[in-house]
Amino acid sequence: MSGSEQAALTALWQQRWPECDPVGHRLRGAYPEVWVRFHSLPKSKRYPENDGEYAVVLERYNTVLDELFADEDVYVVRPVWTAEPGVPAHAPGAGYWRTLPTVEDPDPEYATYAHLFVGRRPWRLGCIDGLLRAVADDEVAGVLVTDVRMERIHHPYDGGADVFVRTPAERDRLRNRHAGWLSSHPAGL
Repeated sequence: MSGSEQAALTALWQQRWPECDPVGHRLRGAYPEVWVRFHSLPKSKRYPENDGEYAVVLERYNTVLDELFADEDVYVVRPVWTAEPGVPAHAPGAGYWRTLPTVEDPDPEYATYAHLFVGRRPWRLGCIDGLLRAVADDEVAGVLVTDVRMERIHHPYDGGADVFVRTPAERDRLRNRHAGWLSSHPAGL
């Protein structure tokens, strides 16, 4: 990814989501009015234990992703964490976007950095199943999937997904379509 592409992506993010860096777990606090959380398994079970449960997890992730991004290109953002600010090597098909400090501690011994890598691809049902399965197993964290206009975000995590859309009305329609996947917790967690 060239410097101008990095700058354009950062400008687009800041235009659409100015209150928060591209960090999935922080978006909920910054944009609660357009957020909904879906759990990956019935009864809020966190980790799948067999093929049937993995099928449920992938079906739920993919159903929402397809509703958000069908027939569109998406950016898949994956962070790589290090204790050093230098950019590490990355996987083919993804370009380096930017680095974010993840610990606000002045002691360099505790500093960590999230190096964000981005790949653009056409969304097709099941096209990131390997990554989603790794997320479900807590082998990969911090993934964001967004349309190229960055109007909608899907942040899968082990146990579910946080979804951010354009308006509260769009959030409500999405939430109502998948009411059985919501938490019983009063705050939606």
